[in-house]
Amino acid sequence: MIRLLAVLGLSLLTACTSTPDVTRVADTSDTLPSLKTFSAVRATPSRVSNAEFARDFLKLSFELETGRQMPVLARFSGPITIRLTGTGIRSVTSHDLDQLITRLRDEAKLPVARVGPKSTASITVELVPARALQRAAPSAACFVVPNVSSWAGFQQRRRSAMTDWAELRERTQMAVFIPSSSSPQEIRDCLHEEIAQALGPVNDLFELPNSVFNDDNFHAVLTGFDMEVLRVFYHPSLANGMTREQVAARLPAILASVRPQAPVARQRPDPGFTPDTWTDAIARALGPGQRAEDRVQSAQWALGTARSMGWRDTRLGFSLYAYGRLNSLRNPDAAIAAFSEAERLFAVLPGTEIQRAHIAVHTAAFALATGRFETAIAIADENMPFARKGQNASLLSTLMMIKAAALEATGNPAPAKSIRLDSLGWARYAFASEADIQMRLSEINEMVPKWRRGGAT
Repeated sequence: MIRLLAVLGLSLLTACTSTPDVTRVADTSDTLPSLKTFSAVRATPSRVSNAEFARDFLKLSFELETGRQMPVLARFSGPITIRLTGTGIRSVTSHDLDQLITRLRDEAKLPVARVGPKSTASITVELVPARALQRAAPSAACFVVPNVSSWAGFQQRRRSAMTDWAELRERTQMAVFIPSSSSPQEIRDCLHEEIAQALGPVNDLFELPNSVFNDDNFHAVLTGFDMEVLRVFYHPSLANGMTREQVAARLPAILASVRPQAPVARQRPDPGFTPDTWTDAIARALGPGQRAEDRVQSAQWALGTARSMGWRDTRLGFSLYAYGRLNSLRNPDAAIAAFSEAERLFAVLPGTEIQRAHIAVHTAAFALATGRFETAIAIADENMPFARKGQNASLLSTLMMIKAAALEATGNPAPAKSIRLDSLGWARYAFASEADIQMRLSEINEMVPKWRRGGAT
């Protein structure tokens, strides 16, 4: 229901370096290149068995993040319309919404269409001032609310039973709220996750390796698994008011029809129960309003819990990733060990290339900061395709910037200039302002050891 605010951004890359004597402002030339966007690509179908899919589908569709149960299936009936309204709407956001709607029609087979901003719509996407949104939900980057069609309506009904997901018996109106000052990528990511939850499941499961229905936020756009979930959610064999048991009874026949090529063997064991203590520790480690010391302790607690539970899935991987990020400054050796273990874990889990790319940003940064320039280039080259496939411009542009810095340090200024220029087009999509882009470039430039800045001698 809520896309969590990632307060620990990639600026933690600076933790890999010593404090510079002088903060340099990156040269982005007089004019940045044109903003780059991703083309719409049909997602690869998921490769989980139908038994696993049914298990995940029921958890997503009949459980809330709070642990409460959804008593019955509740979905839209008939055609579904979406409108975009609010302040500061950019053409790229309108373009991204149109791409998403096309994918929902083609891949999830949903009767979705866009209508004008003043039309009545099933789902309203409203861009609101960041300060107003943060007052309402301090830990949220964006969120979706049932039975409202505007920010004003949400303010009036926010504490009423009408906005209680567990009370839903049918969906008629949903509203998605996104900060208007967010970067194009952040808005696009919110469009995907929150519209998907306005349409279908409202739960998030940390054990899912290939889904936006996961609060680890590794995936930026709807995956093949997510599209299959939505297609099943609106299958004609299901109806509003069905209980979990009734839906479970019909799933085998539905999945045999929708996913006839699914593997028979299970790809993942039953993940079992995820204790609230682990989820709460992750929230404290990565959420707002916590002291640095408390974040580290919470990450350590989460990692300890993951190990004690015997997990070997994405929950352990995410625990290691969070622990590594939070220890990059105070304990680089522990951070590198955590990232290395997480990378080894994800390497044997199918469909986790984007998770490995998130880790690679940090390992490439460590390599750059310690003068292992060829290693930094190799890590960037290996993972840039994963970032591109996952449509994550933040990861892609940062990996490009690291490669450019490494190339420059090894005496290759021409290719360094070319890839840095290319990175800036993606950075314009990834970051909210030119100042943010300049800061990212400066952070990465400062990672290069002083004895190699300006190229090889």
